Amino acid sequence: MALFDRLKDQAKNLQQQAQGGRGTTTGGAGHGGSHGARGGSRAQLVGVLKTQLGSLKTELKSGAYRDASMAMCALVAAADGHVDAAEIQQMESLILGNDVLQNFPPEQLRTRFHKHVDQLTRNFPQGKAEALQEIAKAAKKPTEARAVIQTGIVIAGADGHFSQAEQSILREACATLNLQPAEFQL
Repeated sequence: MALFDRLKDQAKNLQQQAQGGRGTTTGGAGHGGSHGARGGSRAQLVGVLKTQLGSLKTELKSGAYRDASMAMCALVAAADGHVDAAEIQQMESLILGNDVLQNFPPEQLRTRFHKHVDQLTRNFPQGKAEALQEIAKAAKKPTEARAVIQTGIVIAGADGHFSQAEQSILREACATLNLQPAEFQL
């Protein structure tokens, strides 16, 4: 419960920062992963992350955020080394239904997501390297960098299961963005 309370405080701080338009994010998001969160509390944590992202919606309109988020979503989808058609369809539905990603035309999101999925399917190591390069472009803006990780966590947790492979991909993305995985409870 303490983790959930901490996340609520961080969400409140992010909302205040977004409304004030100044300052840096010092909190970040947390996620219990497979260790601290169970059942309902995991869903609550994903809900808090969605709230945090929603509070920053007006700030998350850059092409760098869009492209990095689509690369992150593709990496999450392919975290276990393969992606099937049903998984792609589910992931696309999650992307198009995401409140913050609605800042962008659906066809732009689909095109970028499928580009990375195709690369990951053809040659996973090379596709992963290219996706991480795309993610790295968001490192210039700390708010966007954190939002990319939060988006990845929200997408990964949407099915109620947060696998070790997904956590590992998210930790690699944190390193790419010069963020501490512990900030996100990874």
